[in-house]
Amino acid sequence: MRKLGMDELNRKSVDEFKEAEKNKVIVVLENIRSMQNVGSVFRTADAFLVEAIYLIGYTPQPPHRDIHKTALGATETVNWKYFAKTAEAIAELKANGYKLFGIEQTEGSILLQDFEKAPDEKISLIFGNEAEGVEQETLHECEGCIEIPQFGMKHSLNISVAAGVVLWEMARKGILNQ
Repeated sequence: MRKLGMDELNRKSVDEFKEAEKNKVIVVLENIRSMQNVGSVFRTADAFLVEAIYLIGYTPQPPHRDIHKTALGATETVNWKYFAKTAEAIAELKANGYKLFGIEQTEGSILLQDFEKAPDEKISLIFGNEAEGVEQETLHECEGCIEIPQFGMKHSLNISVAAGVVLWEMARKGILNQ
């Protein structure tokens, strides 16, 4: 077994990435504290050809060296937009035909492995603050909530890990390629 070299990975250039057809998913980061988490989500969004990231409230915004440290250039490829208030982002998403799903443990949440979407349906995945999760007011605006099954004592994951798990499961099921 031989590890592939960088020239063998068929990576897209920045221009090729920007021109590539994106998955109809917008990731929303609501009041995330950690710049490293934001950078990691940018990197994951790049990996899965996510359409955009919406940064809300006190979520840090590029450019910042602590975001760039984990994003490794993904802030240059993934489209992003900042909103001071969640309501502004929700209004734009709904006006553009996106269905909103909180990534949260709630009554009646959909287990990640059971989540389905119609082909060509546009979705937004809302990830909340590291300690408080998605705001209750925001959850009232969602079509539903997607829950990552967990079996340990903590029943929580780091935001960047949660984003990777959710997007990977959607890619694995073919949801991101619909």
